[in-house]
Amino acid sequence: MKKLIVLMMSISLVFLAACSLQPPEWAKPSGKKDPKDLKIGLSVSTLNNPFFVSIKEGVQKEAKAQGMKVIVVDAQNDAAKQINDVEDLIQQGVDLLLINPTDSSAISTAVQSANSIGIPVVTLDRSADKGDVATLVSSDNEKGGEMAADYLIKELGEGTKVAELEGVPGASATRERGAGFHNLADDKLDVAAKQTANFDRTQGLNTMENILQGNPDIKAVFAHNDEMALGAQQAIQSSGRDVLVVGFDGNEDALKSIEEGNLSATVAQQPEEIGKLAVQAGADVLNGKKVEKMIPVPLKLVTKDKE
Repeated sequence: MKKLIVLMMSISLVFLAACSLQPPEWAKPSGKKDPKDLKIGLSVSTLNNPFFVSIKEGVQKEAKAQGMKVIVVDAQNDAAKQINDVEDLIQQGVDLLLINPTDSSAISTAVQSANSIGIPVVTLDRSADKGDVATLVSSDNEKGGEMAADYLIKELGEGTKVAELEGVPGASATRERGAGFHNLADDKLDVAAKQTANFDRTQGLNTMENILQGNPDIKAVFAHNDEMALGAQQAIQSSGRDVLVVGFDGNEDALKSIEEGNLSATVAQQPEEIGKLAVQAGADVLNGKKVEKMIPVPLKLVTKDKE
């Protein structure tokens, strides 16, 4: 008898635990709503980067124009925190999730959680490896990597020794920008060193210092974002070396650095436009409209002579 009671209690606990993973009924989407009643959950990889701050502002401006409420959470470049953040947004009853993944693989579980109760998901700048995403709003990162390589080839000639500062391992932007860069660089440049600096300015500085020490004949560096590029430029200035630096994003600090003759170039995105288009796409999905699986936002190479 005691064994039977223990067994029944165990089954009950498992059942309760399973139920606790589900959001309350009021948090589940319930069909069409007036735009003024809609809540958007925005999960950003980090608000310590001006690029993602601009994406957030683009989301907030468009949501305000449409009368929607936005709840913003900052993952602080922590994939585990981002998963918890998204689960919290689901519990808060958001009607739409906009996610800028820290890690494209790790975020998949959170996307699938949203899928299980019918909350549409739109990803911004970076994709999710698994789960049903209504659309990805992003620049063509692979094309941008090719633009950076093409610029270095034209400026310095074929066979030039260059370095590469990679972004966060696991982020789709890291994979795609690197792939685009190597599409041209593997045949026409000598990529003598490549290391991750996690899209971070301080890590960009420290990593570039190490690369310069080990590769005295490096003539250029491609950084997967402007924050790393600015850190690398600082390390180069301190060394007294003449090394071209190309970044990616087109943030305000990078554009100012190019104007001052420090950074050589950046592959500029339009982060506010990414945020705006993500809200519009999400609104279309909520209204039952079909959207493209990828919504591209144009890129532009910015140099001192070409802005």
